Order: sequence, then C-alpha cells, then structure tokens
Amino acid sequence: MAARLITLESYNPAWPDRFSKEANWLRASLGEVVVAVHHIGSTSVPGLTAKPVIDILLEVADIAALDACADTMQALGYTPRGEYGIPGRRYFVKGDAARTHHIHAFRTGSAHITRHLAFRDYLRAHEEIAREYEALKLAAARDSGYQSVLYSALKNEFIATHERQALAQ
Repeated sequence: MAARLITLESYNPAWPDRFSKEANWLRASLGEVVVAVHHIGSTSVPGLTAKPVIDILLEVADIAALDACADTMQALGYTPRGEYGIPGRRYFVKGDAARTHHIHAFRTGSAHITRHLAFRDYLRAHEEIAREYEALKLAAARDSGYQSVLYSALKNEFIATHERQALAQ
C-alpha cells in the first residue's frame, strides 16, 4: 500500500462552517448518542495553515451506543477504524485518498477530550506558539515528502510539549 500523501493549505475561513454543517448532521443522525461536538485540530485555529481535513471531537455518553450506529456512520460517508491506536477512542474517516473529515469519539469525561480541547484553546490564545507550530508543520511536510505517517511523527514532540503546557494552565 502506498503512503498516503498530505497537503497543507493556508487557513480557509470556510472551515468553521464545514465543521458546523457536519456537526449538525452528526447530531441529527446520532441523536441522544451525542453529548457534544467540538471542532479540533488545526482547522479550528483561526489563521493556521492546515491539512484541509476537518477534525471533529465527538463526545458520547456510551461508546457501545456509538458502535451500534455503525450503519448510520457509514451512511454519512464515514469509514470506522476502531480505536486506531488510542484505547477507548472510536476513529472515523470520511473520504479515502482525499480525506475531508476525521472523527475522534470518546466517552464524556475522557482525558483525551480534555487534552484535545486544551491544545486547541492554547493555540488559539498563544499566536506566537501557533506560528511556531505552523512553521514546524511546513518543515515537517517538506521533510517527510508529504507522507502522512512521517509528517505526523515529526510533529509529535512539539504537540506533546505544548499539550503539557496547555494542561498545566
């Protein structure tokens, strides 16, 4: 299987609307399974260069109830990927080679929800850190040959460091 390649784009002011539209579909389709829907990732940080993929954090009361909605998720265009390396998560992708959305679903109260939201809010509040992250992302894309797995690995240390700082605030 060939490595999946990524692209980076300048911030697109349409990204929040794309998130809102998808969040509304998820709420309408999944009903009471959904506790909250959050826009996370770089597309949620105004002004930040990002992969043009909307990352969604889906809070659910019960992971088993979400699992029971597999047909609904597939009808919405999502491919389930299970935990995908993070215990307790349900990960979904929309679009194959040309991804449009990722869903990271966790049970309400998960520390993963806290860390995702803290990192997002930290980048929103600290423009200088967001600019450092943007420079790192551009270098990581170039240095990885735009290969998704390597690109992500090259960002891990920065994310972990600033996630810790965000959680300490």
